[in-house]
Amino acid sequence: MSDFTSMMTRNIGRNHSDIFVASGVIVVIAMMLIPLPGVILDILMAFNLVLSLLIILMVLFSKRALDFSVFPTMLLITTVFGLALNVSSTRLILSKGSDFDGQLIRAFASFVVGAEGTQGLVIGILIFIIIIAVQFIVITKGATRVAEVAARFTLDALPGKQMSIDGALGSGAITEEEATLKKDELQMEVGFYGAMDGATKFVSGNVKVGLFITVINIIAGIVMGMTIRGESLDLALNTYITLTIGDGLISQFPALLVSTATGLIVTRAISDGTFGSDVSQQFTAQSKIYWIASVFLIILALLPNFPKAVLILMSVAMGVLAYRLSLKEMKSEEKERSAQENEEKAKKKDDTEMSPVVPTDPISLELGYGLIPLVDSDHGAELLDRITRIRREAALDLGLVVPRIRIIDNMRLEPAEYCIKIKGVEVGGGAIRPGQFLAINPTGEDTDLEGEITQDPTFGLPALWITEANRDRAERLGFTVVDAPSIIATHLTEIIKKHASELLGRQEVQSILDTLKRDYSAVVEEITKSFSTGEIQKVLQGLLSEQVSIRNIVVILETLGDFAAVTKDNSFLIEKVRQALSRQICLSYVNDNKVMHVITLDPQLEHQIIESKMDTTSGPVPALDPNIHRQFINAVVNTLPNMQNQGYYPIILCSEAARPLVHNATVREFPELVVLSVPEIAQDIRVESLGEIKLEGNG
Repeated sequence: MSDFTSMMTRNIGRNHSDIFVASGVIVVIAMMLIPLPGVILDILMAFNLVLSLLIILMVLFSKRALDFSVFPTMLLITTVFGLALNVSSTRLILSKGSDFDGQLIRAFASFVVGAEGTQGLVIGILIFIIIIAVQFIVITKGATRVAEVAARFTLDALPGKQMSIDGALGSGAITEEEATLKKDELQMEVGFYGAMDGATKFVSGNVKVGLFITVINIIAGIVMGMTIRGESLDLALNTYITLTIGDGLISQFPALLVSTATGLIVTRAISDGTFGSDVSQQFTAQSKIYWIASVFLIILALLPNFPKAVLILMSVAMGVLAYRLSLKEMKSEEKERSAQENEEKAKKKDDTEMSPVVPTDPISLELGYGLIPLVDSDHGAELLDRITRIRREAALDLGLVVPRIRIIDNMRLEPAEYCIKIKGVEVGGGAIRPGQFLAINPTGEDTDLEGEITQDPTFGLPALWITEANRDRAERLGFTVVDAPSIIATHLTEIIKKHASELLGRQEVQSILDTLKRDYSAVVEEITKSFSTGEIQKVLQGLLSEQVSIRNIVVILETLGDFAAVTKDNSFLIEKVRQALSRQICLSYVNDNKVMHVITLDPQLEHQIIESKMDTTSGPVPALDPNIHRQFINAVVNTLPNMQNQGYYPIILCSEAARPLVHNATVREFPELVVLSVPEIAQDIRVESLGEIKLEGNG
């Protein structure tokens, strides 16, 4: 109930703010049409002055331009609001003349000018002209140019910044959420400076219109005062010039503040702190400049006709500031020396005492220096983009969030070599020919294609290194042609699939459970009461070792919960989970008609395998007689090629009791062989047998 109440309160507050803004815009438009009393005009002009002050203060205290992202829209609104006030004040001045009762305009006309009579009129006109000139020629023109350049350079730098973010994501320096946030901020930055480029045109237009309105007020006021009201020339000049000067000053002063804020916000694009903090930090970085300034002021004080007291006082102030900054610099240098000494001591200590824990990266890719351009953002960083997709595809295909892949330049490798390591141990690698392509020959037949003979580092297939000139011909001959980033990315993908079970540690399992607990708390609580994290890890590793995705983790945990009271035997639980995932497993190996082609085991052979079962700490293994085991492997070798030549997956179908034994007996010689049990076949899957594996003499 409290959450609902707070949500309703937020919605009501949001609606109120939206209604207030919309009402304000309507009022601004109505001001141009409806005459306003002098009191209301004073209130609105005071509000305009305060709003402009708040805007420039917001800019000064904002660390980034995006912290005040509404500024371009506010620029338009304040401009229209100021013009509406100009129209309203012009209407009152021309309609009432000397009876005009706007106190704020009269106050600016008298107090700001600081003189009365003709002298005051001349001073007021000059001040107004100076403000207009400063705003139009200096501030507005400069801010417009800076906004235009900032928008263009921000847009030009967009692709490079996006590639840099993708590179950081691929190397594991940031998470996907952080990368998404950075990209959103980048888009907002581009939109902000693009909007500022157009919004600055409102400021320059406002200055021109303000000058035009001032001229209209003076000329039209004098004409109306002398012709319609019968006033004398002196009275008309004094009245309308005075009121026009006051109106111009009170309208252009807020516009000057907003123009200054515009220049500030577009010139501080490279700052990460507030304006005050930046000034304080950068103006106190060096003491020598204040010593020089102090000496310079003393020299000026010694010259004739210069104000000695003022210059000496300022020189003393500069000297005191320089002295305090010198002390601060000395303390900073002492801290740096102390830190360097401590670091050197720590290094010496590290040389004699090794840390008891030397962590290794879960997975790392080491490159020779010749392959560094593949991950360099200045050269496109093609490999980083591929690695990002590999991690995403692994999460979708296997349900495994692959740890961040650390990319290291290894000077011990040859320039064109790469090495893939799992937990610090090499599991794969190869050599690349930069600037060339690897043409893989899937048939193995001899061709007259020119190139350096080699092997595909991922699958060991015969291949050739060819140049760009021979690429089209190789593709016409049926070769699979891949570039350097694709070679490494494919190899890395296969390594991840093959060693997925090794990448899933207890910490990763605990993270999965913690994440799952938010939506499936009952399932997680039940499982954690019956199984330890290590026991759950063993089941998940058993599935991943046979390329079974653990993405449907809820079904896996619920199945474990169903059999928790029966047994905790790891092999038994894996078989039951596989059966619960039967449809997921089968759909990976069927054709479009949901037909699965398999080979089966001779019943006598299957019985021998089951009878030879031996339980070990790693699970059940077949303890067949060496001769029988060799005959079994030979039988598999003779049966599988026929199946593979027809384009089917190499699948053996057997009983539930024999499935883990058959897999363990064949995994070393046939790592790609799929072994399924009868209970794993979903009901709507049709099975066709292509042969039977039997020993010589059986049957």
